[in-house]
Amino acid sequence: MLGLLLILILGIWTVSRQQTVIEAAADIPQKLSIKLERLWDIAQESLKERKYLRAEKALLTILRVDERNATAYNRLGILYAKQQAYSDAIECFEIAQSLEPSASSLHNVGLIYYETAHYDKAALAFEQALAMEDSLASRYIAYAKVQEKLGNDKKMIESLERAADIEPSIQSYHILADAYDRLGETEKSVELRDKIQKAIASKNPPAKSVQQVRKVVM
Repeated sequence: MLGLLLILILGIWTVSRQQTVIEAAADIPQKLSIKLERLWDIAQESLKERKYLRAEKALLTILRVDERNATAYNRLGILYAKQQAYSDAIECFEIAQSLEPSASSLHNVGLIYYETAHYDKAALAFEQALAMEDSLASRYIAYAKVQEKLGNDKKMIESLERAADIEPSIQSYHILADAYDRLGETEKSVELRDKIQKAIASKNPPAKSVQQVRKVVM
């Protein structure tokens, strides 16, 4: 009788133990998710506060848990770029691109190559980014800067005009007008600056597109 009782108690303890293990295992994803969210918060806050070592530790911890996290590699690349550790930044952006192809990763690579005066590589990266996503004026402006460094004035102007068409703001028009000035395109520059002054006076964005301006002054 005592033996049966011991077996019954042992059986109950074993079942209870198994249930505890199963419950703990089921709870792991939730705890891990909470931990990762906290690490993301730390990384973001630290980047804003320029606490780069703390941000780096948080991002590397995330990657130890999720080694295929493209976003973490992108953030780490940004962190290294801010510290001018450009080779490490490029490596992170390229890993992110291999894991999850995106225009942002390619654009970031292009920016690093631009900063390190590798203009041919920068141009290629920006072209690939534009092939994936061509709706942002900032991508065309960055590409224009590279083309100017390479001495391709026509491509530079075309890219800036495209940027101004996408985002017809006073800032984009100023950038384009300055480029016209540098190339001696005085009439185009004057036309744009006149539009800017009228827009400022009326507190409205420029009304005409770049294409319309081009037709008038050519």
